[in-house]
Amino acid sequence: MARPNSTVVVLAGPGADEVLAGLDGLANVRVTRSGEPAGLVGQSHAAYVVHDRDPLAAVAAAWAGFFDRQAEPGALEVAIEAAVADLRRGTTLLPDYYLVLDPESLPETGKHWWLGVLAGAAPSRVVPVAPDVAAVREALSRLPSGRWWPDDVPAWLRGLVRVVPDQAGLPRLAQL
Repeated sequence: MARPNSTVVVLAGPGADEVLAGLDGLANVRVTRSGEPAGLVGQSHAAYVVHDRDPLAAVAAAWAGFFDRQAEPGALEVAIEAAVADLRRGTTLLPDYYLVLDPESLPETGKHWWLGVLAGAAPSRVVPVAPDVAAVREALSRLPSGRWWPDDVPAWLRGLVRVVPDQAGLPRLAQL
């Protein structure tokens, strides 16, 4: 999948379907949903492409499951390798931004994923927002600039097995 010309935004969290429906029809926004072909993201000429297909959803679920002791052994590593393979093949792309709807309503480990792991990797690329259309429209108009995802995404993803929820996103102390 070629990198699109649009700013790609993944809408994540409770109420994403309703918010996506409310964004349909905006002049500068192309909305796509999970059931539609992923290739539509790369074909748009709108300023923003907003969708709900998180390329790291399986990694997030496996990471939370690992630390909540609900995942099978090795599930996190399998999810990471599948994500790395999809990124390398170009069948999926990391978005420019994640708009996380109502992160306070998420389970604890989920909060650590969004506001610790992902925000720690690219702080301005994860934006918490209220779960309503007006708040998302406002957030789209004020997306901050900042560093992109880590240069070596596969190494970053593979390192997630050592990222503990309560320490996710915090600076690491130098090893003595």
